Amino acid sequence: MGGCCGEPKYGGGDGQNSNRPTSQYQASPYIVQQQPPPIQPLSTYAPDSRTAFAPAQTWTPAPSGSTPSPTPYGTGQLQAPGPMQQQLYAVGSQGQVLSPSSYPILPAAPQPAVINRSPPPHMAPPSVSGSSVTSPTLQRAPSLQANDEGKLVISIDFVLAGTTFSGVAYGSSRIAGGKVQQILRWPKAMDTFRKVPTCLLYDEQGRVLAWGLEAKHATIVQGMYRCEWFKLYLEPQALREGGSVDPRLPPLPPGKTPFDLIVDYLSCLWEYSREQITRDISSVADLDTAQVWLTVPAAWNQKACAMMRDAAIRAQLVRSAHAHDRNWRSRLKIITEPEAAAVHAAALTNLHNLRGGQSFMICDAGGGTVDLAVYRLLGQSANVESLEIAEVGVRSGSNCGSIFLDMRFGDLVRTLLARHPAHLDGASLAYFMHAFSETEKLSFRGEEDDGAFFRFNCFNPDDGDDPNVGLENGELSIPGNLLRTQIFDPVVQDVIALIDDALSRTDEPVDAIVLVGGFSACEYLLKRVQAKFSPRVPIIARPTDADTATCRGAAEYGLSRRELVSSIVVPRAYVMKVKLPAEQEDYQKRPNFIINNAAGAAVCENRLQYLVTKGAVLPKGSLVRRQFCKFSQNVSDRQFVAVLYTSESNETFRYTDDGDVVELCKWTVDLGSLPTFQQQAQLSNGQGFYTNFELGLSIDSAGKFWIGRVPYAYKC
Repeated sequence: MGGCCGEPKYGGGDGQNSNRPTSQYQASPYIVQQQPPPIQPLSTYAPDSRTAFAPAQTWTPAPSGSTPSPTPYGTGQLQAPGPMQQQLYAVGSQGQVLSPSSYPILPAAPQPAVINRSPPPHMAPPSVSGSSVTSPTLQRAPSLQANDEGKLVISIDFVLAGTTFSGVAYGSSRIAGGKVQQILRWPKAMDTFRKVPTCLLYDEQGRVLAWGLEAKHATIVQGMYRCEWFKLYLEPQALREGGSVDPRLPPLPPGKTPFDLIVDYLSCLWEYSREQITRDISSVADLDTAQVWLTVPAAWNQKACAMMRDAAIRAQLVRSAHAHDRNWRSRLKIITEPEAAAVHAAALTNLHNLRGGQSFMICDAGGGTVDLAVYRLLGQSANVESLEIAEVGVRSGSNCGSIFLDMRFGDLVRTLLARHPAHLDGASLAYFMHAFSETEKLSFRGEEDDGAFFRFNCFNPDDGDDPNVGLENGELSIPGNLLRTQIFDPVVQDVIALIDDALSRTDEPVDAIVLVGGFSACEYLLKRVQAKFSPRVPIIARPTDADTATCRGAAEYGLSRRELVSSIVVPRAYVMKVKLPAEQEDYQKRPNFIINNAAGAAVCENRLQYLVTKGAVLPKGSLVRRQFCKFSQNVSDRQFVAVLYTSESNETFRYTDDGDVVELCKWTVDLGSLPTFQQQAQLSNGQGFYTNFELGLSIDSAGKFWIGRVPYAYKC
C-alpha cells in the first residue's frame, strides 16, 4: 500500500507484552507480510458464512474534536467502479473467524486478555486514480426483494447493435404479465424500430440541434457537427495515459469531450423514453423510483465504467424521488453486455435446448467490440424464474465490431475515388456509408457474392463516368470479391480468432455458441462461425431478436429480483502494494527498493501482494481476505494509506514497476479515532505497538452500483 498500511503478524510472548513488538520488522510503518500464494485461476472459493458484517452506513466526516459513536463497525467510501464491482474490507483479526482454509493467512498477533471493541477509525474521502469521484455511494444495492413487486425496471443498451444504435426496454410485474416491453416508436420515424441511431447533431456553439434519426438524416451545412461512434472514446486503450483513439473517428465539436456527448445523448434518449413509457403505462409505475440498468462492454475498465456511470447520473437517469430519498443512486445498475445477453439467451429453450450442466458461449458481436463469455446452465432455462447460470470462462473482447466494416468501406471508397473529389465531400461519403450500413453490411454472403456487383448511388450524380473505378450512370459499382477481401474478411477473421482463442482457454466443453448483437445479423459472419466451429461445438445459434438480446436481458435480470448469475470469473487481478522482508532476488533485481526500517531490518518496498489473480472463479459477492498489521511508533503515527491496484495481465508480477499494474483506488484510515489506539500508545512506553486488521476484497460482476463498503472492527 502506498504510505503505510501494515506489517506481519508477530508472535511470541504470553500476552502481557502484546503491545511491545518482538519481530525484527517492528519499526516498519508499512505493510510487511510473508508472501502466501494468491488465489489462482479456476479455483472456486465459497464465502465464509460464519462471518457477518454489519450493514454499511453512509460515510460522513467526523466533526472536529468529536469522538466517533461506540459501534464496532465503521464505514468508509471506496470508489472502484467497473463491470466487475469490488468491495474492500478491513476488520480486526482477533475474535474474527479465520479465512477459509484454501486461502492461507498469517497468525494473529498476541492480544491482551481483555478485548475491547473499538469505534471505527476515521476514513478520509477516497479517490480513484488520484482524482475525486462524482457522486460516490457506499451501500451495496440490495437485490430486488418481494417489496419491490410492481416496481418499474428500465434497461438502456447504449449503442445497441453496435456503435450506431441504442435501445430501451422496460418491464414490471404489473405490465403485460411481467413481460419485457421495448420502445418501438422513435422521433421522425415513419415505422416502428427496436433501436434508434446513436447520433447527435451540434451547432458551432455546442448546442444539440437534433438526435437519433433526425440527426442521422440531417443535411450537414457549415457550422454543424454530426457525432457518431463516440462510445469508442471510452475504450481502455483510448483512456490510458498517452493513449490514442482511432484516427478515423469523426472530430468532436469545439469545446466538447466524449463525456459531454454521452451525457447529451443519454439526456435526449432518457427524456423521450420517459415520455413514451409514461404514455404506454400511464400511472401503473413510478418512473422516479424505477431501477435503471445500463449495459457496458465486458472489456471496459473501471475508468470507462466510472465515466459512464457519472454520465448517466448527470443525464438524470436516476434522481432523488423525494426529500428523504438518500439512496437514489443505488437505483442505477450496471451489467455487462455478455451477462445480460446470457440471461436472455439462456431462457430461450426453443433456441438451443440446453440442459442443466451444459455450457454455452455468448458472442456479443456489436458495433465497436465483440465480447465473449462462457456460462454453465445450472437451473432449468424454461423461464427466468427458475434460471441460474454461472460464469466459467474468462471474459475476452476486442475491437472488431461492425463499425470497422464501415471504416474499411470508407477507406475503400476514398481509394477508388481518389481522382474524383466531387464524391469525397462529407455529404457524399455519408451517403455511400449509409447505403452500405443499411444493406450490404448485413446481407453480404461472402464467396457466393464474389461475382456480383454491389451498386451504390452517388450523392453527386453530375460527375463524369470512370469505368476503371466503377463510376457509371451516377452509381459506384464495387465487385463482391473486393468487398470480401478488403472489408469483410479482415474483420470477420478477427472475430474468428477471438472465439478460437476463448475456446482454447476454456477448461470444459462448450455445447453452444450463441451469437447476439447487431453484427451477429451479418450473414457472412454467421456462415464463417458455423464453418469454423461446427466440428467442435454442437450448437451454433442466433436468436431472432439477437440485436436486442442485451437490452432485453438487462431488463429481465432486473425483473427477476434475484441474482441469476451465481459465480463470476475475475477478469483482472487485484493487488495491494506492500513491504516484505528483503530476499536475495530483491537484491539482484531491485536493490533500490531495499531499505532498513527503524529496527534495522532490511525490507523491500513496492512489492505486490495479490488478493486474487485474474481468472479465479468466485461465488458472486464472496469475500477474499488477507490479514495485516500496522506498527505505530508513537501516538502521532496514526494514519496509513491503502492502495488497490489492478492488472489485466495473465502473468503474476513481483514489483509495482514489473508490468501493467494500474492504481485503482486508495483511501486513508486514521487510527487515532480509536480510544484503544490511545490506550495502546500509553502502554507502549514509547516502544511502539501493533494494530491488527484484515483486508478483504468482495467482487461482483455488475449490476451493483454500490461501489464499495469498508467496515472496520478493530480490537486492540
